[in-house]
Amino acid sequence: MGSPPSEGETSTSQGESSPSRTVSRSSMMESIRSYGLSRLAGIKIDTDELRRRLLMPQYLRLAMLDSITKKDVDGGDQHFPSSGSADVPCPESPMIVFINPRSGGRNGPVLKERLQKLISEEQVLDLDDVKPHEFVRYGLACIEKWANDGDFCAKEIRQNIRIVVAGGDGTVGWVLGCLGELNQNGREPVPPVAIIPLGTGNDLSRSFGWGGSYPFTWKSGIKRTLHRASVGPVSNLDSWHVVVQVPGGEVADPPHSLKAAEECSLDKTLEIEGDLPDKVNFYEGVFYNYFSIGMDAKVAYGFHHFRNEKPHLAQGPLANKIIYSGYSCSQGWFLTTCTSDPSLRGLKNILKMHVKKVNSTEWEQIPVPKSVRAVVALNLHNYGSGRNPWGNLKPKYLEKRGFVEARSDDGLLEIFGLKEGWHASFVMTELISAKHIAQAASIRMELRGGEWKEAFMQMDGEPWKQPICNDYSTFVEINRVPFQSVMVNGE
Repeated sequence: MGSPPSEGETSTSQGESSPSRTVSRSSMMESIRSYGLSRLAGIKIDTDELRRRLLMPQYLRLAMLDSITKKDVDGGDQHFPSSGSADVPCPESPMIVFINPRSGGRNGPVLKERLQKLISEEQVLDLDDVKPHEFVRYGLACIEKWANDGDFCAKEIRQNIRIVVAGGDGTVGWVLGCLGELNQNGREPVPPVAIIPLGTGNDLSRSFGWGGSYPFTWKSGIKRTLHRASVGPVSNLDSWHVVVQVPGGEVADPPHSLKAAEECSLDKTLEIEGDLPDKVNFYEGVFYNYFSIGMDAKVAYGFHHFRNEKPHLAQGPLANKIIYSGYSCSQGWFLTTCTSDPSLRGLKNILKMHVKKVNSTEWEQIPVPKSVRAVVALNLHNYGSGRNPWGNLKPKYLEKRGFVEARSDDGLLEIFGLKEGWHASFVMTELISAKHIAQAASIRMELRGGEWKEAFMQMDGEPWKQPICNDYSTFVEINRVPFQSVMVNGE
């Protein structure tokens, strides 16, 4: 947006702004409010002071980048000063930014350039060039090595470093998953993560106060974002481990978040009924927001493949949402109950579900409502671009159903169902709540085909088509990851 007109520049007789400028300003302020930084809009952030607080010393920046490039923890040794770093000023809030340049439409590269000018090129990592696990295994490990060898500045930076992820929920989840290696290997503390939302839904971003979209037209927005990322309070986020056991076959077109696993097993305290195939394959992955099975995943699968086949038609959040809505109407969610055989309608025909409830170690079978055509296990308050399908439940209802108030760090998933398309539409416009099924600390889903040949599943917006058969069951088991992720609150 251009500078406000000076006195006498407006075209109206009373010195008012033109209607187009008023609309533009209003639109920008709405974007700022949705981004979650409106209370910082009136605060002046000094660029030099911010850079001083974020910028790592040059020798550490270069050593880190060389270690990543060479994939060698010792790859940057030549940059360390022989006289030590006791007199080198250390930043208060050292920061690394991961940016997905393909997110945010045409604005991704522009944002990358702004970030590099504001901090440094070495501290802004393009995910096309540097993968998060490479930073963890080589870049951060380089800093840890020199911290353990007595480098004062490296020790301070390792203790205080924070991460900003500029991308969609999938990108954020990718980075969080790689940072989880630090917990597994005893490399604490794990850096807290802030978000610049560049995706379509941005539900992770919304849940931690970073809003649903980034206001690119707000030129000083990036400074306020980095300021808040450097000083914002932190909170915890549960993550959930998914194991898929497939009888004698493979997952068709698995998403990036689902990997083949050689050694995996289901909880043996819940016996499997019926015969087992001679061979089974295992897949595993992690989600932070939701896992779902049914019609919503089928719609997401259709949209996902359309976007890959015709990327020029799916540029930007608005275009994506319009196309997504079209798939909701064309995949049978609204008409199947009228046109299909009853055996092809509700998930009850193929799905059996057991859960471990709060403070319980025993598996309990939960009936799948007859009318439900999609089952969602939700970790956050936000789903489907900021909707809250679980709803804000009253204490009396929580007590009656044996539920507790939902939080993203309570070790529980909220399981709800969506019926036909009209019901889902009312839920997504928050006129009604979804069909509450259970709260669970663990979930076991068993699918057996009947008249169905395939089921659709998704984790955090990454869908896939899962072949199923009538002879043997496919199992999905979900358990909480022992370690929690650390998030920076943007509000």
